[in-house]
Amino acid sequence: QVQLVESGGGLVQAGGSLRLSCVGSRRTFSSYAMGWFRQAPGKERESVARINWNGSSSVYADSVKGRFTISRDNAKNTVYLQMNSLKPEDTAVYYCAADQFPYGSYEYWGQGTQVTVSS
Repeated sequence: QVQLVESGGGLVQAGGSLRLSCVGSRRTFSSYAMGWFRQAPGKERESVARINWNGSSSVYADSVKGRFTISRDNAKNTVYLQMNSLKPEDTAVYYCAADQFPYGSYEYWGQGTQVTVSS
């Protein structure tokens, strides 16, 4: 069983920045692809970013390209989401998730951290 714990959410004004962290509980963390998702009130969950096992490749939703950066530190069993130039439409609960080999679906999920962007 893999435990994922998010932190770093909070209230910020439009144009501000936040850095989210997600810490995993297993040594095999370095073999997982990791992703960040978000869900806003009244909307379905959407993928924000994904990073491969060694951090050499990442993909982003069009809505956050150029503003958000996903990264990881496998020595710390941690994945990050740096969020800059935040907009009110970024307001959501943000979740991290782990995709274990064979890759293709996320098997483990954190409980989420709230990000609120005011205008």
